Amino acid sequence: MSRMSPEAKPRIGVPYRTRKEELTGEFGKLETYIRAVNAAGGAPVPISLGLSPQHLDRIAWTLDGVLLTGSPADVDPSLFGAAKHPETAEADADRQRTDFALIEHALSEHKPLLAICYGIQSLNVFLGGTLVQDIPDEMRTQIQHDWDSDAGEPEAFHPVRLEPGSSLARTAGATEAVVNSSHHQSVLEPGRDLRVVSRAADGVIEAVEWANDGNRVTAVQWHPERMAETDPFAQALFRDLVTAAATRKAPARI
Repeated sequence: MSRMSPEAKPRIGVPYRTRKEELTGEFGKLETYIRAVNAAGGAPVPISLGLSPQHLDRIAWTLDGVLLTGSPADVDPSLFGAAKHPETAEADADRQRTDFALIEHALSEHKPLLAICYGIQSLNVFLGGTLVQDIPDEMRTQIQHDWDSDAGEPEAFHPVRLEPGSSLARTAGATEAVVNSSHHQSVLEPGRDLRVVSRAADGVIEAVEWANDGNRVTAVQWHPERMAETDPFAQALFRDLVTAAATRKAPARI
């Protein structure tokens, strides 16, 4: 079977996790997303968080799909009408602005979107939803959702239920999965046109899907990019994004 040329591969926009990481060259965690897109047959396009709105718009038109990455920042709670919880991390205004512009473009132009961890929260707030700002404090759960990747502890995993008949369940080929976990916030009230398709046993929302039209919009709270080398479900999530992007290839290039 012949390999697809780099020019023919679907272009997937991947924003940097934070402006600070971009400026200081801390690319290690971003590279896990890049590798996952490459392995799925896409052409990852890192998106700077320092672009002007006009430059970002021009780049967005060249993309065939969007992957919203995780981030150590939290979404500004004022954007969903809440006071800042003591455990809420500082917002990254450049990341929020970039995410919101990419989401608006992807939805208006019917381009597929996969949102991960911070990305699901960003998507939900953009669409008018709200967030649990600190799961340990607000939900008193026994499930370990907030794993510190820098503390040297083993990565946390837990089971989730996938809504039967959802795109996510079809991707998994099952109605249950075991996923990793590294977050202290989650979706509270879903935004407009988002449907909850996965929860953990404690009720924490683990995934939502677009319910408005046929566009492929999937958002998960876990980190499939860290599982993509060995886990078939994680691999399928990126493959679905790239496959959907291939059917919606952008006509323009810069």
